[in-house]
Amino acid sequence: MSGGAVADALASCLRQQLAIDLATLQPVGGGCSHRAWWLQGRGGEQIFAKTNRPEQLPLLEAEAEGLAALAAAAEPPGLQIPTSLHCGISGGQAVLLLPWLELRTGPSPGLLGWASLGAQLAQLHRRSLSAAQHGYGWPQDNFIGAGPQANGWHAEWGSFFAERRLGSQLAWAERQGRTLPDAQELLAQVPLWLRSHRCDPVLVHGDLWAGNASLLQGGGATLFDPAVYRGDREVDLAMAQLFGGFPAAFFKGYSEQWPLEPGHEQRLELYNLYHLLNHANLFGGGYWEQAQRSIQALLRRFN
Repeated sequence: MSGGAVADALASCLRQQLAIDLATLQPVGGGCSHRAWWLQGRGGEQIFAKTNRPEQLPLLEAEAEGLAALAAAAEPPGLQIPTSLHCGISGGQAVLLLPWLELRTGPSPGLLGWASLGAQLAQLHRRSLSAAQHGYGWPQDNFIGAGPQANGWHAEWGSFFAERRLGSQLAWAERQGRTLPDAQELLAQVPLWLRSHRCDPVLVHGDLWAGNASLLQGGGATLFDPAVYRGDREVDLAMAQLFGGFPAAFFKGYSEQWPLEPGHEQRLELYNLYHLLNHANLFGGGYWEQAQRSIQALLRRFN
């Protein structure tokens, strides 16, 4: 769909859903699954929008659901989770409207801000335990980036992680003609490796790499683009060290609020194998080799 048609769809959506007349529209970079936009209304209102083909609406609906879940467990004003203003089909486009947040950019590391974000994530994890729980998982399948994320509920964390995280990714790989040596051996061992690890089923962001979090202009921080479920809080801290990673202050801030359990260093590579497999399935290339090396390293370490 052309840019003009998308602009018409967004203008119609703003007017019908939020009673805002669109004055300005600009594309925003950074996403790989959807097109992103900065919208400004004639009254000065600022909105962030994502658009995609109509059949991609379930991805945006899952994102909106995940943001709402995180917002319910977060403690504002320090941690600001943008929640959906509207999610649906408009003018032949799947559209998600969110509040516009001014992200902090530039060379300043903002170490105090990152330490605060780490502490706020620990608080979010703890606060999420006050909600009704059904074990490990989520009521329905959702998405990890543009890839499917299998859920449902499971009483045992090790079995859930083996079956619904690693197992689902390996099955996807096989459907694409990729069989990773030793992967099935690793899959059988995972529940045994995790059996002695007692972890609470906290609400996790699920896709917490550095591109899905930011400090904010004027103070505070935000998380976005989640792939939520209930699982071991260590999965968020593990992914926060992948693909460039968060500043050390983030991890210090978290541990001061809620120290991680013994053995978390050994579980880190296991948890991040899920994301390597997902990236391999989505993007191919060197991610297959990274995933294979990780499988072999994990078998050597735990055996």
